[in-house]
Amino acid sequence: MLVAYNIPARDCGQYSAGGAGSLQAYRDWIRGFATAVGSRPAIVVLEPDALPQLDCLDAAGKSARLELLRYAVAQFAALAPGAYLYLDIGNSAWLTPAEAATRLVNAGVAGARGFALNVSNYRTDAESNPYGVAVANALRQRGLEKTFVVDTSRNGNGPNGTQWCDPAGRKLGVAPRVNPAGSAPEMVLWIKSPGESDGCAAPAGTFSPDLAYKMIYGY
Repeated sequence: MLVAYNIPARDCGQYSAGGAGSLQAYRDWIRGFATAVGSRPAIVVLEPDALPQLDCLDAAGKSARLELLRYAVAQFAALAPGAYLYLDIGNSAWLTPAEAATRLVNAGVAGARGFALNVSNYRTDAESNPYGVAVANALRQRGLEKTFVVDTSRNGNGPNGTQWCDPAGRKLGVAPRVNPAGSAPEMVLWIKSPGESDGCAAPAGTFSPDLAYKMIYGY
């Protein structure tokens, strides 16, 4: 399982700010990513939060980001056809299902296997799963049959109000698994590694043994 996380203007300049320095740099990077996967089987989650965070960009920035995501989807289709590619679309508390579907269509989800939910977040399965079905239904109304996956790495106790940056009292969710054919979601995954900081307890992406320990027990 791999995560592509290098979009220009990543995280709207917040804790995980960074990404490729130019549009062409990203095209080169994502083409290299897809080439490296090649014929290997892989699960690839494409650019967490990039679509929900479109709103922090101006019109030109939005257009450029959508073009980059469409380019990325095309590269995986051509160079890594065995990969299961999922475009991230945030979580159940972010976009309406209709808006999520619109953004996925604009980002080229037609060429991907589906979409990913709850990456690095804490929404419960009871929220995420029906939301994913609603987004899939909205895509179906646009003529697309797509499936989805859910990140359960840290959602065992659900969210702590509106706190998203290393909130206390969170817990591991259900272990990763492939669900029976036809299920929604088709897989639950630990996309965010439990113990990796959101940027408050430690620099974003840094593994904290203390966070990991608390996540095990729900402290």
